[in-house]
Amino acid sequence: MAIPTQFAYRTLKGIGVLDAAPLYEPLPAFNKPEGNLRCCVYSPCGRYFAWASTDQVTVIDASVGHVITSLNAQNVYEIGFSPLGTFIITWQRPAKDENGDAVKNLKVWRVIEENAQDGDDEHNVVGRFVQKSQTGWNLQYTYDEKYCARVVTNEVQFYQSGDLATVWNKLRVEGVSDFAVSPGENHSIAVFVPERKGQPAAVKVFNVPNFDAPVSQKNFFKGDKVQMKWNDQGTSLIVLAQTEVDKSGKSYYGETTLYLLSANGGFDSRIDLDKEGPIHDVTWSPNSKEFGVVYGYMPAKTTIFNTRAEPTHSFALGPRNTILFSPHGRFVLVAGFGNLAGQMDIYDLSKDYQKICTIEASNASVCEWSPDGKHILTATTSPRLRVDNGVRIWHVGGGLMYNEELQELYHVTWRPQSPTMHPPENPFHPMPTPHASALAYLGTVKTPSKPAGAYRPPGARGTTTPLAFMREDQGGAAYVSNGSLSLGSGVNGFGKPRRREVPGAEASSVDASGTPVDGEENLSKAAQKNKKKREAKKAKDASDRAAGLTPLGDGVQPAAAPSPSRSPERRDRRGHERNRSRNDSDLRPRSQQGRRGQSQRRDGPPRGFNGPSGTNGTHIDTLHHPTPATAPDLTVTSPGGGTPQEKKIRALTKKLRAIDDLKMRRAGGEILEGTQIKKMETEDSVRRELEGLGYVE
Repeated sequence: MAIPTQFAYRTLKGIGVLDAAPLYEPLPAFNKPEGNLRCCVYSPCGRYFAWASTDQVTVIDASVGHVITSLNAQNVYEIGFSPLGTFIITWQRPAKDENGDAVKNLKVWRVIEENAQDGDDEHNVVGRFVQKSQTGWNLQYTYDEKYCARVVTNEVQFYQSGDLATVWNKLRVEGVSDFAVSPGENHSIAVFVPERKGQPAAVKVFNVPNFDAPVSQKNFFKGDKVQMKWNDQGTSLIVLAQTEVDKSGKSYYGETTLYLLSANGGFDSRIDLDKEGPIHDVTWSPNSKEFGVVYGYMPAKTTIFNTRAEPTHSFALGPRNTILFSPHGRFVLVAGFGNLAGQMDIYDLSKDYQKICTIEASNASVCEWSPDGKHILTATTSPRLRVDNGVRIWHVGGGLMYNEELQELYHVTWRPQSPTMHPPENPFHPMPTPHASALAYLGTVKTPSKPAGAYRPPGARGTTTPLAFMREDQGGAAYVSNGSLSLGSGVNGFGKPRRREVPGAEASSVDASGTPVDGEENLSKAAQKNKKKREAKKAKDASDRAAGLTPLGDGVQPAAAPSPSRSPERRDRRGHERNRSRNDSDLRPRSQQGRRGQSQRRDGPPRGFNGPSGTNGTHIDTLHHPTPATAPDLTVTSPGGGTPQEKKIRALTKKLRAIDDLKMRRAGGEILEGTQIKKMETEDSVRRELEGLGYVE
């Protein structure tokens, strides 16, 4: 019988451990703990499983579920194991003792101690350290647990795993902020130094314990922080560098660049990516000879590279941001999680990257291959989503094998197992039988009668989709970021180019691309018809006005001959003012416009009007043609204009209205201020002053 895989989960109420394919049953001898459980973790070797409660840390044998030991450690928030499971590391929140000194909150324990004495709570503590930051809190061990290391100010300290009280060796690097120990047999370490004082960032690789000079080094700018990923053999290192801010303005999340270094110094290079945009994910294959990168603006591109940073295969474009290789390296999963739809594409690398299936795993926040390379675990966890939490296990062929709904699921993970425990087999023959929970779930899922597409307004139905609304993988043009957050003009032939507008200036007759905007080719038939009518009416009015057959409207004045004393600029500016439309000549209220017309008729013809003679010297016969009406004066007056007496009356009546308003407020029970009461007391004097001005209400 095949060795069953296993997974564990932590929820709001407790922790569960289940044997997965082919059993899908809880671990028989495991007693589910309940209460406030902060974390749980498997050892990298898969032998142990541990969790932390408020008063202790419990370690069990992952194969049977029996408790092996309990550590008297209160308020533990993080747990970790050494690679072979010999040591367990716990982290507590930083605190201070009675003297104000920092408490050593990072502790290293032996999981099994033969000489342990009953009643001695600290009998198996190997070492203690002060670790304030929860980020990168754990020690890093070599694959054989011979050495372990931790970073402090300007140096990385190495210890022999059995003696953590004495520093065995130091790697002195000015400004070091992060490091990564190689998982291979060559005992290498990579350290990162961020940019400082105009100097570029650097990643240096050293051989332990030869710290005199790095065997490989890469200097680069645009590196505020990095992710360093070793391959399983420890022969090559991928460096994903990222900046906090993108100075070009193309991204909210900074710039990302990718570098590849060899552990022996024989090769280092920047990896050139042929699609603009961020790097979403990068993962090594278990064979340590190739890696996959998902990069570029959506739809993203996924490419497989070899150890010389040369692309060997590219998958179809799509909304994807995750790539995962199966433990045996036969299959690769390319998926889109987070704000994407949750589709997972499975490819068979042994059959020339043939696509096997696409799995719909919406709202998934966790995705992991099983150790046997035949199943994929997806889960929706809190606090990202507090509804629809649960675990689902899929077969590599696309079928759902197991489903369990859980309330407030916080963590789920497979039990680590060596690939040698699951020899490569044909996962498609025979096909496994789904668990009853999967069949019950599939019975409740409604299959849509027709595929639901994007909403289209009634006016756009039955027409082709504009290229601006199509993804690149669906035939649309590639997205190009110009460093601006606006949509820009005319994308892929869709939409009109934005017209350049300057506040206070006349509208431009051409758009941003130089195309006239007043041409009839840009107007509808109805608009063209109306435009022709307006132009004909304007031409008729102009001819009648030139012949003196129609009276000039209010606010319209015949053009006067330019004065020779004026400069051409002033004449042009004056002529420009007179060419404004009649609707814009007077923006005052009608009442004031009427008063202005009366005053103009009393004052006689406006200045500049030449009587019966035209402006161009043509004499108009008044005996045979009606006399043109007197044009009003175009002098602009203030809306508040008038005689000083009228202004005084307006100010006093305004004051009376304010006094009446204060009376109403006091009658309503409102308490007035002293200045408001004094204002009310001046009512009689205001009325007397109005009567003296001849004002009668």
